[in-house]
Amino acid sequence: MRAGTNSKKITEPPKTADTKEANMAVGKFISSLKFGPFSISSQVFHLSPTRLSYALVNLKPLVPGHVLVCPTRCVPRLSQLTAEETADLFLSVQRVSRTLERVFHASSLNVAVQDGIDAGQSIPHVHVHIIPRKPHDLDSQGGADSIYDMMDGEPGNLGKAFFEMQQAREQRKNHRAFSAGPDSDRKPRSEQEMQEEAEQFRREMMKDENND
Repeated sequence: MRAGTNSKKITEPPKTADTKEANMAVGKFISSLKFGPFSISSQVFHLSPTRLSYALVNLKPLVPGHVLVCPTRCVPRLSQLTAEETADLFLSVQRVSRTLERVFHASSLNVAVQDGIDAGQSIPHVHVHIIPRKPHDLDSQGGADSIYDMMDGEPGNLGKAFFEMQQAREQRKNHRAFSAGPDSDRKPRSEQEMQEEAEQFRREMMKDENND
């Protein structure tokens, strides 16, 4: 070793001020995100580097780990996205899928888009469903393909679920009790539950990004 040198690698100290400022900017951007007409910032766990797409936990997941990936710009149809938005959306789908498959020990995934009202879309904002799957996971509900009936039927009615969440928020402000209605056996999850899950998924996404 040469005189005057240190065998330990000298690393530049972290730019904490810059990092804090960047995190605040990202947080402010996420707080402005909407899924259709609904505010969903506490449910967001992934924002693409370009900020053209994001992922959020689901209000009424059909199976554990069922999430949504959306373009930041609100349009109802895939054909209305630009080429850049489309590419970014499906890169986010790929990244999120990889993490969910690892976390839930899934052997397969349903990746689905209900592109328009007649395809079952209940919120006019393009969104991709990512649903982790395992062998025999839906045997008690009619088999693997029953997931499609669930998506198209009452269990997959996102519009109703998010409307109920909005009603609950408004009624909490007015200190009134909230009734979820006839679908009470599958009540929307609490915002605290969704926020905790979003934080968990965010940490898991960071693990995969750091391993790239």
